[in-house]
Amino acid sequence: MSSDAATFTLDELAGLVDLPRRTVRYYIQIGLIDRPAGVGRGAHYGPHHAEQLVAIKKWQAAGLSLERIRELLAPQGDAGLVPPPRPRQAGTVEVWSHLVVADGVELTLEPTRAGLTPEQVRELAQGVMALFHQIRSSQE
Repeated sequence: MSSDAATFTLDELAGLVDLPRRTVRYYIQIGLIDRPAGVGRGAHYGPHHAEQLVAIKKWQAAGLSLERIRELLAPQGDAGLVPPPRPRQAGTVEVWSHLVVADGVELTLEPTRAGLTPEQVRELAQGVMALFHQIRSSQE
């Protein structure tokens, strides 16, 4: 394999992202990752395939189902980086952010459902902390 081409065989790709070949094939079959260029023994994969697989592994480690991961990978058009929230159902797994402002003061939110990007969540946390300290300082 030439380093200039930046392509991988199925075995190389699977080894690179530490997944079984069968899993990579399954993700292709269900449309989670793009099909390889070429067919049969001539099929090859690029760096974007590795990036897709790493993202899938990250989201699975966070507890997301393959169905939810497919929604996250789907093109969003003009909707931005935050996908629309799904209706809540029994058995739904959600990742919540929890900010401890002070003893007895906490803020819990689900950023996706709130329509917030990670940057906006950080800005909200900083604002809440600043407002809390301002209120506490005015009482002293």
